Amino acid sequence: MSASERRRELRRRRSRQDKLTKLKAKLPKATQSEKTEIARKLRELTPGAEELIDRWQLVEADR
Repeated sequence: MSASERRRELRRRRSRQDKLTKLKAKLPKATQSEKTEIARKLRELTPGAEELIDRWQLVEADR
């Protein structure tokens, strides 16, 4: 029972990581409104979103 839950957990983690990679790749060409949208998606995606928003310097775009 716990092995299957672990497998699901790993799959969720990997998909989250893939999504973060894709969002980060879009960042250099993103306009101001696109950066705001990226910040919104980050907040929905992961509980550590605020740290990522600070690290990716999206604070000015979001506020």
